[in-house]
Amino acid sequence: MPVSTPRPGGPDGGPGAAEAPPPQAVVLGRVGADLYPLQLETPLEAVRAFARFVGGFAGNVATGLARLGVSTAIISAVGDDGHGRFVRNFLASEGVDVRWLSTHPSLRTALAFCEAWPPDHFPITFYRTPTCPDWELRPESMPLGAIGAARLLYVTGTGLAREPSRAATMAAMAAGPDAGRGPDRLHGGAGGVVGILLDLDWRQQLWPSADEYAAAVAAAVALADVVVGGAAEFEAAGLTPAEVLRRGPRVAVVKRGADGATLLSAAGERHVAGLPVPVTNGLGAGDAFAAAFGAALLEGRHPEEAVRRGNAAGAVVATRLSCSLATPTRDELEALLAGGSVRDGVVHDTAGRALAPASTEAVAGAVGGGGTPRATP
Repeated sequence: MPVSTPRPGGPDGGPGAAEAPPPQAVVLGRVGADLYPLQLETPLEAVRAFARFVGGFAGNVATGLARLGVSTAIISAVGDDGHGRFVRNFLASEGVDVRWLSTHPSLRTALAFCEAWPPDHFPITFYRTPTCPDWELRPESMPLGAIGAARLLYVTGTGLAREPSRAATMAAMAAGPDAGRGPDRLHGGAGGVVGILLDLDWRQQLWPSADEYAAAVAAAVALADVVVGGAAEFEAAGLTPAEVLRRGPRVAVVKRGADGATLLSAAGERHVAGLPVPVTNGLGAGDAFAAAFGAALLEGRHPEEAVRRGNAAGAVVATRLSCSLATPTRDELEALLAGGSVRDGVVHDTAGRALAPASTEAVAGAVGGGGTPRATP
């Protein structure tokens, strides 16, 4: 059953929605509700309570961009249920344009449960199979005009895992922002186009096989301008970052967690160090990286500076329990980049002053922060 078109008269597109200016950034892909444990270092079967947040690549990145001042639209789908309304209401409250967040009439909103074993083990249990609303997006439902008018389009490897979502993702990429082939095309200042960012987003449990993932990613890479992923994700795709550049993209970024990230382009290879922080939950740090990286490119910053800002955003999120809710504001990001620190999930500037997060809930899960999550005795 196809995903329903957005309903008129609501936050997904009332009167005048067609005349609204095109967003600077469009994020296509998975969205859902994250159920994260209120006990750390506890197996899922022993967790007694969870906190709910908006999650998924598209939900996290769209929130991160909006908090950094980028006009952003999400293209995805939720179910006609309480979780779906929760997702829609949260994103709208963050300033994300939800006119293309569709509602599926029968499938339930995707869910994800995680365990948190700091600093580096965060297994996820997805409730997405055999299919879910955002995997039912179809090429004919893509707002191709808005996609083409945007300055930056984000797509994700998970969107390639099932049909018809795979065809919809490829159609969006084919219609996506054309940044040209000039050497400065990723400098988006003065209204310039950045292009298409492909996040490899390898989730083994969501794919029939690694071979199918590699084949689908190879086709998408040829349409991308920027490819971002962890070292294991490039390996799963069967591509080195250098091979990615030979296939058309101008930039490849290898995320290395706490060690930072490596930027590859025609100018060579540069490593940008990360920022050491106490880790509560590493999930969502990569999405925060993608949001801050793209926002920086839209501001006309050099890709190396964009990576530095992505590292800082990811570091903030890693100190907090949630993903979308944890993404930093511009003030938090600038304070950390200027030499500040993160303590108990709260960003402090160089004078030691605490900066207010976008929501007090954002820091509730920080280790040592007096929040609810804790290690089970």
